[in-house]
Amino acid sequence: MDFGAMMFSTDYSIRPDDLAKMLEDRGFESMWVPEHTHIPADRTSPWPGGPDLPKDYWHTYDPFVALTAAAGVTNDLKLGTGICLMIERDPITTAKEIASLDMLSRGRFIFGVGGGWNAEEMRNHGTNFKRRWRILRENILAMKEIWTKEEPEFHGDHVNFDKMWAYPKPVQSPHPPILMGGDGPTTFDRVIDYCDGWMPIGSRSSGGPSLAEKIVLLKRQAEDAGRDPDSLNITSFGLRPDQELISRLDEAGVDRVIFTLPSEEREFVTPLIDECAKLIS
Repeated sequence: MDFGAMMFSTDYSIRPDDLAKMLEDRGFESMWVPEHTHIPADRTSPWPGGPDLPKDYWHTYDPFVALTAAAGVTNDLKLGTGICLMIERDPITTAKEIASLDMLSRGRFIFGVGGGWNAEEMRNHGTNFKRRWRILRENILAMKEIWTKEEPEFHGDHVNFDKMWAYPKPVQSPHPPILMGGDGPTTFDRVIDYCDGWMPIGSRSSGGPSLAEKIVLLKRQAEDAGRDPDSLNITSFGLRPDQELISRLDEAGVDRVIFTLPSEEREFVTPLIDECAKLIS
């Protein structure tokens, strides 16, 4: 099992490059940052994490800028988005950002994606909340074309471009791994359709089957669809440092766990990082 850490890397917390160096020095496999371009002041969408939205949601750095800073001071630490809101992004521009980061980091990027929850934020980007999953699918499929073809083209309902030249290409072949965040009734359909793994939030539960049972269901669905179930990465996201919990996740078939760190300065987060590091074997 691999171990990573996630933080809303903000303008008031420890710098992302400093955090990355601390994580690599302590044996962490990966560092993850989320994304919100902004938070509308008049939002009405309920936050899935509770009644009060933390201020780090509107103070976070752009994820690709933060991860590029992290890449520059590390050698082996993998760099992930947890999650990237592709429904608010241009796929051509983002494909270049990701390919550039993957090349500059020598193939260390992991692409965590999701549909998001803030309808007002999406609306500011011209995205219809009810169509977000269809938009996300086309964005990802179009980016795959850009990453893997010499003269990519794509013609869909939401993304449309003729043959183009677009470099650099990612170092990882055929492209950086794509993990789908979320735990909804159709999440597995998306994982099987255009992703390389599943990234549920460990601190939230939608009821029903346990995580271990869901992993079995996902792998069975993958096999039925003609995909190798063992090729799918299972990353449990947003965890606390709890040895018993980690052991249960390991037994359930989880490949990677991501601890959550608060958006604070070095003095505050260092002992928390050290506590998490004790569980890395």
